[in-house]
Amino acid sequence: MDTAPADIVEGLRAAGLVGAGDVRLEPLTGGVSCDVWKVEAQSGPIVVKRPLEQLRVAAEWHAPVERGQSEVRWLRRARGVDPHLVPEVLAELPGYGFAMRFLPGCPMWKDELTAGRVDPAFAAQVGQGIAAVHAVTAHSDRDRAAFPNDAMFRALRVDPFLLHVARNDAELAPVLTALADDLAACKIALVHGDVSPKNILVSADGPVFLDAECAVYGDPAFDLAFCTTHLLLKAVWLDDARLREAAVALVEAYRARIDWEDAADLLLRAGKLTAALLLARVEGKSPAPYLTDPGHKHVVRDQARALILAPQPIDALVAFWKRTSS
Repeated sequence: MDTAPADIVEGLRAAGLVGAGDVRLEPLTGGVSCDVWKVEAQSGPIVVKRPLEQLRVAAEWHAPVERGQSEVRWLRRARGVDPHLVPEVLAELPGYGFAMRFLPGCPMWKDELTAGRVDPAFAAQVGQGIAAVHAVTAHSDRDRAAFPNDAMFRALRVDPFLLHVARNDAELAPVLTALADDLAACKIALVHGDVSPKNILVSADGPVFLDAECAVYGDPAFDLAFCTTHLLLKAVWLDDARLREAAVALVEAYRARIDWEDAADLLLRAGKLTAALLLARVEGKSPAPYLTDPGHKHVVRDQARALILAPQPIDALVAFWKRTSS
């Protein structure tokens, strides 16, 4: 337990969330981009989050702390789509931090998957939840104006995941650079930007999405690709066919909800992005920390490179994804 930063305490008191006594906080683990604490508030436990300017990775990786405001806007917008999709934001705090309600008894999806509790039906709910936000915000001038976060998305996603690899791979550089340009130019719907199993809670009402600090009005294919990438990586790491089945269920459920554009176009864009993101989790600025086995990296790298050079729609990509080199 640590003493809370003074400005955070002042913000919590100004919001009426804590009293005049000592405020203690419990650091929570998970991300590389924020300080996150659990705080005992007057009405029960809450979570306090504040973004870091230098992310906790080996490489130099800076990002604007103003992304905390964007995350709050995304959480509130998604809550308007479906209140079960996100926690309630209780207050905005100094340093672009904020407080939200703590949800007890809701394990992290990442922990469930790692423990071998793989439920394709829940993966399908994740796909439906992502699509719900995309559908409501698609082609919305109001939402586009509310999330002008292109520079932030570039710093957190385009540069470290696509262009970092391009700068170090002459063969793939033209394809990855063009993909980065296309991603930056595509403005279709409100994108979460970090749909990962570590940012999804498993609740009785379905998935609860967290950590939307990369939110931008952009290409909805990115969210589908980002989450699918994590499931495919874990299928290799854990050598578990059910994780590929979960990816199939997620993609199928998402595809069934696409009504804002041609589904084939979106699925092809998502396939291209998935291939690039798979390679980035081996060779980018933020490699998947659990992929330490050289054999696992080889399996991911070989498939990803082939898919970047010969793109497939994401539904075909997941259907033929291999967990091993054999």
